[in-house]
Amino acid sequence: MELLLHFTWQQRLLPLEPLLTTDGRRVEVIDPGLHNTNAGPDFFNAKVRIDDTLWVGNVELHERSSDWYKHHHEADGTNYGNVILHVVSEADCAVSIAGEEVPQVVIPMPKAIADNYDTLMREEHFPPCYRVIPQLSSIDKSSWLSALTIERLQEKTERIEGYLKESCFDWEQTFFIALARNFGFGVNAEVFELWAKNLPLKVVGKHRDDAFQIEALFYGQAGLLDESLIKEERCDTHVERLRKEYAFLRHKFGLTPINGAQWKLLRMRPQNFPHVRLAQLLHLYQSKCINFSQLLAAQGQEELMALLEAHTEGYWQTHYTFGAAHETPSEKRLQRSSLQLLLINTVAPLLFCYGKYHNEEALCERAIDLLDELKAESNFITRAWGEIGLKARSAAQSQALIQLKRNYCDRKDCLRCRFGRYYLKHCQQGGA
Repeated sequence: MELLLHFTWQQRLLPLEPLLTTDGRRVEVIDPGLHNTNAGPDFFNAKVRIDDTLWVGNVELHERSSDWYKHHHEADGTNYGNVILHVVSEADCAVSIAGEEVPQVVIPMPKAIADNYDTLMREEHFPPCYRVIPQLSSIDKSSWLSALTIERLQEKTERIEGYLKESCFDWEQTFFIALARNFGFGVNAEVFELWAKNLPLKVVGKHRDDAFQIEALFYGQAGLLDESLIKEERCDTHVERLRKEYAFLRHKFGLTPINGAQWKLLRMRPQNFPHVRLAQLLHLYQSKCINFSQLLAAQGQEELMALLEAHTEGYWQTHYTFGAAHETPSEKRLQRSSLQLLLINTVAPLLFCYGKYHNEEALCERAIDLLDELKAESNFITRAWGEIGLKARSAAQSQALIQLKRNYCDRKDCLRCRFGRYYLKHCQQGGA
């Protein structure tokens, strides 16, 4: 309930009757202050008038007064010496610091807000705030979704910045790792990332003109040539040649493959098998499409999609895994929907990260424009929001709705959500 007390104070949802300190002095809240999300008092630079004296300083909030001592604030003069008011739901003792008593005020929790908060926390239906979404103005909805889009891009940027540091600020390798991760399309994302980080591109680059050696390096480093993973009856001539070539390259360059048992194939369509995805990445690498300079130069979604169009060649036109061939040869091209996901999850974050890193605002805006241009994703999250009147009209908005569910709804973090805060203040229980 302390979080709800924070919300009540920050939103100034105070009782109509005069506020009084526990020793009977009148309190007027002029400015609740700035919410502090780090260590120290809960609100900085608040302005409070107690009787005829204006105080400017910090405010600390607790469910009970005794929590002041439970958290040892009385011994932390550095952080809490400038607390001008202690706001509590229940005053069960006096509090002090450095021998000086700290004024306290009890803020009663508005019943309607407490009831609404309890309903949100108990709601099993997703999204929990479905009752108030139709009441929100277009501006309220679009402004929150825009903020969530940027928040999601920032989150993905942090991952890419991690790749950048690990690769000693090599943008080409960073692009390769980010692209590889998203070739896992969720199920094998972590393994693809691990594989890409373990694949020495400088070594691979020395053999770029030899398609077979690159294939041996790709599948060998992925651990998919391991004898324990390929049944004897599936061990054809192509597998034997790849194993022999990889054994030579592994010894020459001191390579270590990842554990091939990590790859997931269960309940997966054959065209999504990691073997096929690796073959498509192999095609992109050989055709020199995995080129960060080309990515920066490409304009619009069609040109970017053309850059990432991948298909299988040779052995992989008749195979989904090593061994038995299927009857009809096919190039196994990436579908347009898959290309769109690569633009959403790889290209837009990379452009945003690069723009942020080099202080090029135009690139950051280009990343956002790309998401605005792309079609909205269709998944259970976007469909659930659409059913209650919040239909995503672009990939920017569908990304926002995904961010909203994962970072707010799933965590029951309604107090940080603009929709949740509106619900607390305006929802009438028993309504629609």
